[in-house]
Amino acid sequence: MDRLMAMQVFVTVVDTGSQTAAAERLGVSRSVVSRALGELETWLGGRLMHRTTRRLTLTSVGQEILPKCRRLLEQSSDIQASVAQPQAEPQGPLRLTCSTSFGQAQLTAAVADFVTRYPQVKVDLQLLDRTVNLVEEGIDLAVRITDDLDPQLIARRLATCDSLVVAAPQYLSRHGAPARAEDLAQHNCLTHSYHGRTLWRFRRGEQDVAVEVSGGLSSNDAVALLQAVLNHSGVALLPTYLVLPLIRQGRLVALLPDHQPASLGIHAVYASRRHMPLALRALLDFLAERFAGVPPWQREG
Repeated sequence: MDRLMAMQVFVTVVDTGSQTAAAERLGVSRSVVSRALGELETWLGGRLMHRTTRRLTLTSVGQEILPKCRRLLEQSSDIQASVAQPQAEPQGPLRLTCSTSFGQAQLTAAVADFVTRYPQVKVDLQLLDRTVNLVEEGIDLAVRITDDLDPQLIARRLATCDSLVVAAPQYLSRHGAPARAEDLAQHNCLTHSYHGRTLWRFRRGEQDVAVEVSGGLSSNDAVALLQAVLNHSGVALLPTYLVLPLIRQGRLVALLPDHQPASLGIHAVYASRRHMPLALRALLDFLAERFAGVPPWQREG
């Protein structure tokens, strides 16, 4: 059996939860599904899942291979689409979600430009600071800033999210600027809401540094922390897509230039490539083009 087809069978079994359901979705017999899994396991040299009468669970090999299979299938679909005959204009509704801060700072403008280009597409943009179940909540696409991706979903990397430690000039004139990460313990650090202690992690040369910080304000929203920093209240670790324009304007100062906070990937995440609407594919391509290379917030001018 074709290995790409075998990968499609494997991904479909995982998505549907059973070989029988996968066979129904793919329009093949259960024996074909079983044979495809067996051939794929033979080729890979390892068992992909534990199969019982009640449930399927992925082995460590299966967990490692699943996202790679999804990427290969997506690339195959992209290649096919690139040589297909031109289709009609993208149209219809799309539901899109991302965090409040990234939505306000970057994604809303991108979506506005997208619907200007494709006026027959209607986008419902939900700004939510929680992880959304795409299937249960009817979301077509989520933009997530994380490297901890759900292997059940398909992800397309759009850009990298870097962060900076920043403060307002007025705060620094009163309290001074930290020279090293360890000096942050002496400052009012405005933090994201977590349970327990808050650690800020940096790379300083060849050394990893973790500093426990605290302050008078925490929030689950980066925009709220940004407003507090602009109000001269303290120091915060915030994404560059929020703070770079304000640094260029002189309203914020970037601190600790020799310390590199951890970066995260910005991904477009969706549930399935099967029967993907043309509007969704157009949006994926539009976002990938917009954020390719140097992202907009890092471009000068």
